[in-house]
Amino acid sequence: MSSPVPGALAVADEIAGTLADPLATWPDGPPDGGRSWPQSLAGGAAGIALLHVERARSGRGDWAVARTWLSEAVAGEVTAASNASLFFGTPALAFVLHIAASSSNRYQHALAAVDGATIAITRARLAQAHARIDRGEQPEMREFDLIRGLAGLGAYHLGRHPDHPVTSDVLACLTRLTDPLPGAGDLPPWWTSVAPNGEPSSAYPCGHGNFGVSHGVGSVLAVMSLALLRGLTVPGMTNAVGRICAWTDRWRQHNGTGPWWPGFITIEQARKQRIDLSLRPRPSWCYGVSGTARVQQLAGMALRDPARQQAAEAAMLAALRDPAQLDRLPETGLCHGTAGLLHGAWRMAADARAPEISAELPRLTARLAAQLREATPSPELLDGAAGTALALHSAGTGAAPSPHWDTFLAMA
Repeated sequence: MSSPVPGALAVADEIAGTLADPLATWPDGPPDGGRSWPQSLAGGAAGIALLHVERARSGRGDWAVARTWLSEAVAGEVTAASNASLFFGTPALAFVLHIAASSSNRYQHALAAVDGATIAITRARLAQAHARIDRGEQPEMREFDLIRGLAGLGAYHLGRHPDHPVTSDVLACLTRLTDPLPGAGDLPPWWTSVAPNGEPSSAYPCGHGNFGVSHGVGSVLAVMSLALLRGLTVPGMTNAVGRICAWTDRWRQHNGTGPWWPGFITIEQARKQRIDLSLRPRPSWCYGVSGTARVQQLAGMALRDPARQQAAEAAMLAALRDPAQLDRLPETGLCHGTAGLLHGAWRMAADARAPEISAELPRLTARLAAQLREATPSPELLDGAAGTALALHSAGTGAAPSPHWDTFLAMA
């Protein structure tokens, strides 16, 4: 629980009001493309439903509006195919319904159905991952990342049923992901053979190592750290957290504005053991300090490593106080924009060892509000208005009750 940030809730309410009616939100229907399909958490009705569910259970919104958007989210056939993930298909709906069902007996039957399907999807993905490790092959990002992979499914299961065997099975597989692969040399076992977009590319003939929370090992570190903080562990998991931390420490950078981590590194950078300081990512959630600093803070708390936690909080504070870094976030959304930085800072402030981050929240909120007056973001959750409203809602109420809506960001 944090102190409410003045002004945040009024802006959140205003945004939510513009997203109350699906017909008004999308007068010509949702835009074409898989990201905006109803069952997509990132860009579809499922993500906007999450906003209204969270508002309803906090007493700031109307359950009738939430039900309307949930109905939109299940329009058409819901996929449980191999591309289903925390952000798409059955698991995405399970996540939203889990939040919705937490405050009453609503949606229990529907939740049980999609939860069972999500467990089956997870078990199939675990079998594939273990088979790949048995073959000694490098992973693909989609195997383990938050958006498409096991870290995202693990985040859902950790929040939904931490004592279920599937949760321990995911944690065991993520732990095994950190075991050295034969013939990999100095490259970590989560080094992938693809480009940062997840596809093979001649620009990345030897792949890359990804630090990000959205698509990299940052999400694995976050999920395992959250499990440790909740008293849940599997054999070797604490050491696995330590191995990832050691790699991120190796590449942590320092300059006059504070510590930071790259978004990813190439084989050339790995061989030279250095990166160009101009490659510092903007302070976003997906690859920048909003996500990586929060993950490092969680790892510091999980490992009882105050120096790591202090470095993470110093990195966030430096970004919040650096006008040049803030100017690199012209967008407003959770993934690439100011809302993601606000929510990461808000989460970190609640756990911080000192009050400085909390003191920066009103100024950042005012900055976001000013950006919104000049912008017309899309309605969606990940990059648009719905996610921005959720970040402002939490900052304005000073609370994000369990189960946490930001589990899909690996923030809590």
